[in-house]
Amino acid sequence: MVHEHRDRIYIRKDIILKLLDHGELNQSKLMSYCGLNNVKHKGIVDELVEKGLIEREEEAWGSKKIIKYRVSERGRALAREILEPYEALFPRSDTEKDAQNENAQSNQ
Repeated sequence: MVHEHRDRIYIRKDIILKLLDHGELNQSKLMSYCGLNNVKHKGIVDELVEKGLIEREEEAWGSKKIIKYRVSERGRALAREILEPYEALFPRSDTEKDAQNENAQSNQ
């Protein structure tokens, strides 16, 4: 099985677009749906929060806390003006989409 490397720009785009699709996701579902490893890719999510593109909310759940993410207004504008038109003009090849889907399925 060949694993394709996904550029950081596509990882960022995938995170923002997944959150737009679902509205709000907890950390583990976000990572799973995007085919990411929490340890390796948490820095990218944190960077998106720091840049104000997504919002992070911590919720107490008993003795634990749940981390939820949603797209900020700035992130919505970025997706509407740049990411969605870019994806329409330059769609990923089927092999890139297949690799992303395989990663998402193996992380579930």
